[in-house]
Amino acid sequence: MSIITIIFFFICTYGLGFTITSFVKNSENFLERNIMRIGIGICAFIVVGLFLNLFHIPLDWRIFLGLSLIYPVFCLLKQLYKNKGIQTSQTSDLASKLKIKITKTNICTLLALLLFFLVLFMYVKGAFTYPYLEDDDSWSHALGIKYVSMEKTVYDNPNRAFQYFDPYPPGYDLLMGVLLQTANSVMWTLKFFNALLVSLSIIFFYFFAKEFMGDKNKALFSTFCLAAVPAFLSHFIWAISLAVPLYFVAFYCLEKIKGDRKWFMVAIVTMASILVLTPTHSPYFGFLFILYFIAKTILQKRFLIFEFLSGFFSVLLSFILWWAPMIFKYGLKGVFEGLGLGGGEFTLKIIGTGDRPYTLADFFIAQPQNMINNPIGIGIFLSLLAIVSLIAIAIKNKNLLKKENHWIIVSFVWFLFTLYAVNAARFPIRFSPFRTWMLFAIPLCILASEGLWLLFSVSKKFNVPKVIILAIVVVGILLTSGYQKYTVNTAYWPPGAFWASMEELQGYGWLKTLPYDTNVFSFINDGAIIGFDKFTCSWCPEVFEFKKIGFNQSAEYINSWLKQNRYHYIVLGGQEVNVLGYNQTLNKMQELGESDMFRIAYQNQGVVFFEVV
Repeated sequence: MSIITIIFFFICTYGLGFTITSFVKNSENFLERNIMRIGIGICAFIVVGLFLNLFHIPLDWRIFLGLSLIYPVFCLLKQLYKNKGIQTSQTSDLASKLKIKITKTNICTLLALLLFFLVLFMYVKGAFTYPYLEDDDSWSHALGIKYVSMEKTVYDNPNRAFQYFDPYPPGYDLLMGVLLQTANSVMWTLKFFNALLVSLSIIFFYFFAKEFMGDKNKALFSTFCLAAVPAFLSHFIWAISLAVPLYFVAFYCLEKIKGDRKWFMVAIVTMASILVLTPTHSPYFGFLFILYFIAKTILQKRFLIFEFLSGFFSVLLSFILWWAPMIFKYGLKGVFEGLGLGGGEFTLKIIGTGDRPYTLADFFIAQPQNMINNPIGIGIFLSLLAIVSLIAIAIKNKNLLKKENHWIIVSFVWFLFTLYAVNAARFPIRFSPFRTWMLFAIPLCILASEGLWLLFSVSKKFNVPKVIILAIVVVGILLTSGYQKYTVNTAYWPPGAFWASMEELQGYGWLKTLPYDTNVFSFINDGAIIGFDKFTCSWCPEVFEFKKIGFNQSAEYINSWLKQNRYHYIVLGGQEVNVLGYNQTLNKMQELGESDMFRIAYQNQGVVFFEVV
């Protein structure tokens, strides 16, 4: 664990968040004000990074740290100067103002923070249950963030050595790559900070829901539901882990506009950051924003000019910082191809790897074995509560147009949209349905509070204490949703489809006995080398060219090249067999093994590591 990297993350994000919210009316609640500055700062980090990248300024952690501290330090020095000569009693009065008072609002916030820490424990425990990166995406991100940390840019090089680089939106690898500059381990950086970002969605959601619903108690219960529901995010390493938590930061800023119009400028930054994160959930955020804007415009019977400006200028900002340079570089067709959306032709079907028609059982019965990238299922108790919520909304229909109930209509519109999106595999228009389970969970959990409050009102007629109803619901959700979520997220996950065998994976584990960033050459999979915290420069021209011809060269030639480029080890194993052929790989192993220029450093039935002599 790198404590310095964790400290850097929070100082940098808080400093940037403090800076861009310094001119708006912040929450009077100490915890809310300062925690949301971290979320807003994450968004600002991405936008600042793309701005620096646009002008080819190195993405160096010291530059980010300096930019994040300039204004906070100025404010601190200014305050110290003003307070110079203040009497001790006055200083004590000032200090007392900084203390957190025990209020009902702060109790709810502390309970939401407890949920955050519990979820963080679950995700971190699960991420470090196994000594490798999971599935396929994480290994590609490992390669990408290593490139960012060393080359200090998110522009791809001519060799196009990366899966998730331009024209693919770079926000996730940008953040992780800069964090990696202060840490040794690629694996730890990805595992820990991915889990942290996913967990932060819980506390960000709480503050958004409190602002959106206008009721801290309902917001807290909805936050509990979101923390427990299996369908809402796992610790899977991909850009969506950053995109969805920032949804709540952006909508929080949009909600704050009603109290201070200047918040629309902060909303621009938060929304722009989401639009440069992922080809699927950036557009989905756009859909949710449009529905939010239309519903609120109709309900309030006026055009929401500042919310509109937030949306318009966020698109413009993201276009200037990323999409325009990509279109200029690759053309529109090239951008679509780079995003995996086809050859630039418009299609109504964007298909995900896990898409299938879902049954009622998929919704009601949460399973302890599940998909790892986007688990499905809501759970019996929470599903029944959602049905009760719909009944509550129907009963409340005459009062839905009141201002204090507008959030119900907006959430219901989101609910209908995401319900369609999840089930879209049955229809001609769909956009990666299995990835929308996490989005479906959001309005469902918001509306779930209405169901609980209806149960409260019914129980009152029968003199049943609210605490009993609450205890039954909470325990029921934990048993039928929370337990299943915990089981899935703390289980052993598969390491990826590219591994030829478990023996090969175990053999790569031997790399952990070598010092960080030891140079290890691979003809096939550089992500596996980087993911195990060793180094190979897959983006370097000389390496790129050698990969084309090196395998067919003599042991003497390979040894000479490896020494010249300071590689200490070379690997041959199951992946080389799958790509280069069994006989060819076996012959090369024998050739290197019989040569006095290589020594077998480690071998098992799946892989051989040769040390360059």
